[in-house]
Amino acid sequence: MRRLTRWTAWLGLCAVLLTAAAAAILGFTSTGQAMVAEAGSRSPQELIRYLKRRLEGHNKLEAVLLPPLHVAQRHFEREPPAGPLPTLGKGQQAQALKNAMQGITQELRVDSPQGIRQALLDAKPGTRIMVAPGLYPFSLKMRLGNNGRSDAPIVLSAEQPGTVWFEFGQVEGILVDRPYWVFENLDIRGVCERHDDCEHAFHVVSRAAFTTIRNNRITDFNAHIKVNGYNGDWPDHGLLAYNTLTNTRPRETLRSVVPFDLVGANHWRVQDNLVSNYTKRDGNMVSFGIFMKGASEGGRIERNLVICSLGDISRPGVRVGISYGGGGTDPPMCRDGSCHSYEHRLGLAANNIVAHCNDTGLDVNQSNQVMLAHNTLINTSGIGTRGTKAQARLYGNLYEGVARARDGSSLQMDFNETLDPQSSFMNTDELLLDWRLPPERVPSLKSLPNDFYRRPRATGSFPGALN
Repeated sequence: MRRLTRWTAWLGLCAVLLTAAAAAILGFTSTGQAMVAEAGSRSPQELIRYLKRRLEGHNKLEAVLLPPLHVAQRHFEREPPAGPLPTLGKGQQAQALKNAMQGITQELRVDSPQGIRQALLDAKPGTRIMVAPGLYPFSLKMRLGNNGRSDAPIVLSAEQPGTVWFEFGQVEGILVDRPYWVFENLDIRGVCERHDDCEHAFHVVSRAAFTTIRNNRITDFNAHIKVNGYNGDWPDHGLLAYNTLTNTRPRETLRSVVPFDLVGANHWRVQDNLVSNYTKRDGNMVSFGIFMKGASEGGRIERNLVICSLGDISRPGVRVGISYGGGGTDPPMCRDGSCHSYEHRLGLAANNIVAHCNDTGLDVNQSNQVMLAHNTLINTSGIGTRGTKAQARLYGNLYEGVARARDGSSLQMDFNETLDPQSSFMNTDELLLDWRLPPERVPSLKSLPNDFYRRPRATGSFPGALN
């Protein structure tokens, strides 16, 4: 009886799909129109994944329906080009950033793992801990000993990028729980055999306000940078700039896979980073490149290059680019104790380029008063808002896919344009983004005077990240 019921259910599903398709073509009945409307609330990528999941274990149906689904998936999810993609000037720079930290009055040079560990405990405000070139393995969490000050931060750095390598074999690399610390010009790698054992390169918690993490290359972690509160204290006003956050292979873990994972902290700026290749192989297989959630507010995500997949874009799982709200937060982890009113509010994602994601490039989940402006989305399913508390304004974005409001959310759209990958740029999928056929200009926003490359926008500006 169970087998008969299962086959009956599948025959019913097939009949529903055929009916919906017929209604889409003929537009005869209100039932057919309702089915089309329901299908329209999901992207083609989502529908294909849903159908493939439902077909699992039904060998005869798989034999008939999987081949056309694979063809459709290859159409909607183009495989990224082989070989490295250009970084477009984002991520770790080859030279140290020119704007040196102010307030440094002394330098402490170290050249051993134990020397680094001790310096982190001993350094006083105004100290730069300069690490000599070399490879430094660590297997235990590193901790900080003193607070920096706004006029005298404490800095851990290499003199030049590409000269100092840290290898972390521990769950957390550096626990940052003191204010006004800076970490720059380092190459940090997770070397754990079990991916569960390499969670974070930096865990920024509690009183670590005004943390700066800039111009580093961080590879092979589940959540490379984790930011959250502890005991009622929150590490607000942080800066993540010009970092490369990536993985060399899919993460074999049930834990969250989010290169920048912020919960509850306010007024962080995430700018000019390169975030790429963050596939979660196990568990729910859902991963995000950057998210802010947990009743946080005022986060600015600007001028980043996010590439969900460097290859095998249609492998199982879901990969999202930038999100306010992520997958939601367990209430005890929320800044307000519940996330009842919002996951994030007053957020801005602007002038980002997001590419090669099998799900949304921009996502707003239970977050409100969010502005998504002048972003370019390439080979993604588009933009989505989710949940009754979600409210976003889209202005001047250039995107493939669809923009859709789901589950009672609200979406205001102004001057957005659909991206044609064949005609808009010289080679869209290879990120060769010189204009071939530029769109019509739109009114510029005074609050966003510059583009992805920090070039000034004129009174009339192209939609998307590139002026």
